[in-house]
Amino acid sequence: MENISNTDYQNIPGWGMDADPDNEPTYPMKNYTGDDHNRINYERSPQQPVTVELLKSNERPAPSVVFGTSVPPSGLSGAIRRYAFRHSEDRYRHWIPLIMADRVNVYEGIISDIKAGHVPNFFSEWGWKAEWKYNQKAFVTKIAFATLAAVVVAGVLKRKK
Repeated sequence: MENISNTDYQNIPGWGMDADPDNEPTYPMKNYTGDDHNRINYERSPQQPVTVELLKSNERPAPSVVFGTSVPPSGLSGAIRRYAFRHSEDRYRHWIPLIMADRVNVYEGIISDIKAGHVPNFFSEWGWKAEWKYNQKAFVTKIAFATLAAVVVAGVLKRKK
């Protein structure tokens, strides 16, 4: 391998711009110019029209200028998300329900797939093939616990009848 010196890089625009400690922008303090204070004066993008239900933080007065609309909230997961967005982002009652809504949405998707006549391929979609290949012991343990849980639930339901 060749030994490349710093002089080989001097023809690159901007090379070594932070080498001067007197011009280091983070130490000890940035030397502000008039343009630094003009950064909030720019032409804002036009507001994207809100055509679907949009969940936004209760800490923001208006929706983001641009947002995603591919999957508006619906079903039980949507109700959980609506609950979460009534609370501040610094609270567990905002974030924990959002995590729970994601999990519920997975099962809603499975149900909608089955209703549409498509049986999901859980073995490949949930990464079980990779887990079987690289972590067989944990995979077998998970399957054993899931089977045990299903048997217990089935037994409880049968006993209630």
